[in-house]
Amino acid sequence: MSAPAKERLRVLPLGGLGEIGKNMTVVEYEDRLILVDVGLRFPTAEMVGIDLVLPDFSYLRSRVDDIEAIVVTHGHEDHLGALPWILKDLGVQDIPVYGGPLTMAMARSKLDEHRLKEVECIDVKEGEIIEIGPFDLELIHMTHSIPDCSAVALTTPLGTVLITGDYKFDQTPVDGRPADVQRLAELGRDGMLLLCGDSTNVDRPGWSPSESGVGPHLQEQFARVEGRIVVTCFASNIHRVQQVIDAAKVTGRKVVLVGRSMRKNTNIGRSLGHVRYPDGIIVQPREMGSFPDNKIVIISTGSQGEPLSALRRMAHRDHRQVELKKGDTIMFSATPIPGNERAVNETIDRLYHIGCHVITTRDAPIHASGHGYAEEVKLMLNLTRPKYVMPFHGDHKRIHLHGRLAEAVGVPSQNVFKGENGLPLDIDAKGAMFGSKEQAGVIYVDGVDLGDEADAALRDRRMLSADGIFVVVATISEQDGTSVADPEVIFRGVPYSEDAERLLGDLRSAVDASLASAAKKQIREVDLVQKALHDDLAKFVYDRLKRRPMVLPVVVEV
Repeated sequence: MSAPAKERLRVLPLGGLGEIGKNMTVVEYEDRLILVDVGLRFPTAEMVGIDLVLPDFSYLRSRVDDIEAIVVTHGHEDHLGALPWILKDLGVQDIPVYGGPLTMAMARSKLDEHRLKEVECIDVKEGEIIEIGPFDLELIHMTHSIPDCSAVALTTPLGTVLITGDYKFDQTPVDGRPADVQRLAELGRDGMLLLCGDSTNVDRPGWSPSESGVGPHLQEQFARVEGRIVVTCFASNIHRVQQVIDAAKVTGRKVVLVGRSMRKNTNIGRSLGHVRYPDGIIVQPREMGSFPDNKIVIISTGSQGEPLSALRRMAHRDHRQVELKKGDTIMFSATPIPGNERAVNETIDRLYHIGCHVITTRDAPIHASGHGYAEEVKLMLNLTRPKYVMPFHGDHKRIHLHGRLAEAVGVPSQNVFKGENGLPLDIDAKGAMFGSKEQAGVIYVDGVDLGDEADAALRDRRMLSADGIFVVVATISEQDGTSVADPEVIFRGVPYSEDAERLLGDLRSAVDASLASAAKKQIREVDLVQKALHDDLAKFVYDRLKRRPMVLPVVVEV
């Protein structure tokens, strides 16, 4: 079937380009949309009080009726985690969600937590082709650090777009099911229009190590440890959880699952046959005291130093079920996502302060990345032989390196599109080119509320965390605006190098001077007096401390 001359295929990334995380892509044909992945990322240290970071999906708010479906490549948070937030914000529950059985089980669990029980999550079988509006959808089995990982092929009359999701070409995966190389080659033989490929590890030469190699190294480390062991990894890394359970079984240890998401995902994995273990090996946290330390392995969330994760709380001695102690061994069976290094290092330092032994991937090969290295990226390019290439899932450095690899295997440089969030790639019968920029950025989740990047609350929190706050309560005469009582000055979190009493005295004098000036100018309205007081005090504090704390003046008339 050939495409009408005026038809256009648009691929618009709203997240995942120029960054690691919050992957989300809009594929559009004949004014119909399919979303591929709806991910999030976790906040960095300067995002004070923020719980989650979502892609800015403002583009979709005016096009809700055009959305045919959401397709999720796999169950990791950076590809699935934003699903309930987006559906709630768009105010819809009738958009079907497609993915592998494990991915959809995780999606249902998330949606249930948000009371979105009307959303239809549809399990897609491998090799099944589903017609969705003007698209033919097919999921191609890939290997990653979680089962049911798929690449998404969307075919239109203009051609096929393949969004790889996260992948590696692991020849000996834990579940014994390598990537469907044959189907990728068939798509390449039939003519691939556009490849949107994972760039996460494109800067690493060679081939990534097999996931199955991690298990023996975990067993080797377990055999050397005499006390308790805590292994931290992603809760969704079900293969890794299985390997830890297997190592515990071989070394005669019981397993304790700590962290809500760890318990939930392990139960989902077991119900679908991805996790297997004998009865009695899993014990509850409250039962740990019944066993000697050398018979316990704890599997915990928190490998990225997430503020509310189980391991982070353990490191800060704030976990109600597990109290770490000298002699415990903590194994990080994960590497920090770029941007999380500071939080991970801080957690490790606190673990050392407690007296724990810490083993990371620098010390032993107890982790294998789920993302392919440079040779695997080249293999994907050679198998699919795309006409156009648009590197996905990486910062700008990795996107650039991915583009160079595409050129190295024969893709013309003019057919390699190094994009960014919000920049659509438009393809028609004449060729491909970037379109006009659409809105893209981030949306913050604070508790149950959503806020944009310029959210005033976040700006205030940053100011408070950096320079503190001054609160000034002034009492003035209703008749003439003069001060009738000594002003009360309170400051918190304000760095100062001089005597506090002297600073307070000078501040009170500055308040009196500002009120006297306002009275002389016959400024009577309270809001105008407060504004003048704010400006005068802000200038005084900056001149004295070279800081810009938040200044909150309160004026009371009597």
